[in-house]
Amino acid sequence: MTQTTIQYVGGPTALIEIGGLRLLTDPTFDGPGEYPIGARVLAKTAGPAVAAEDLGPVDAVLLSHDQHPDNLDRAGREYLAAAPLVLSTSAAEGRLGGSVRALADGEHVDLPRPGGGTLRVTGVPAQHGPDGSEHLVGEVTGFVLTGEGLPTVYVSGDNASLDVVRTIADRVGPVDVAVLFAGGASTPLIPGAYLTLTSALAAEAARILGAQHVVPLHFEHWGHFTQGPETLLEAFTQAGVREALRVPEPGERLTV
Repeated sequence: MTQTTIQYVGGPTALIEIGGLRLLTDPTFDGPGEYPIGARVLAKTAGPAVAAEDLGPVDAVLLSHDQHPDNLDRAGREYLAAAPLVLSTSAAEGRLGGSVRALADGEHVDLPRPGGGTLRVTGVPAQHGPDGSEHLVGEVTGFVLTGEGLPTVYVSGDNASLDVVRTIADRVGPVDVAVLFAGGASTPLIPGAYLTLTSALAAEAARILGAQHVVPLHFEHWGHFTQGPETLLEAFTQAGVREALRVPEPGERLTV
């Protein structure tokens, strides 16, 4: 089976190379700074390890959602203007236009591979907080990548629900690579609630998915994350799935 390479840029941003294609997750290329959202302020604590211009061309962007600056910042929005295809939510398509295409739950797009065949990108659910919070946090999506001779890759986006993970596992069976947004995000928008997977929930998600490899994203570089590399290592060890975990360093390229 063909291998997958994931280069960690920072925050939720990574370059996934699979089947001869290059896909970028949630573009965030700004330096450190503050982002007011209503009465809240999100603080970015570190810039990208790789500049946008140094990544080279991509075939598509996988944008989990556009309404929060920790998933699409100012420079990320500029980046989208030159992207040939952006797969995201219907809300993002309506707000951003351009090359943004809504990918509803269960819908797919087949991307031609350079050597023949296709890479299928399928939209899957994501829940950006506790049950009943969608009216506060907005629409979010995840993605599953599949193709003949290719590993099955799940990209969670900002999902906080294990029930969602179980739904995806029931649909696609064991996954080869799970890219999990796993910083245990928490803000005053929903006090006391997690808006993304905690380390322990990420470990349980890995077990539910039967994932051979787990690459966490969105666990550092923003002030509203409550957990990080150390808690990921501890949680995956306690859950008995430590061997699956690959915690990337900023700028690092992992082959899985």
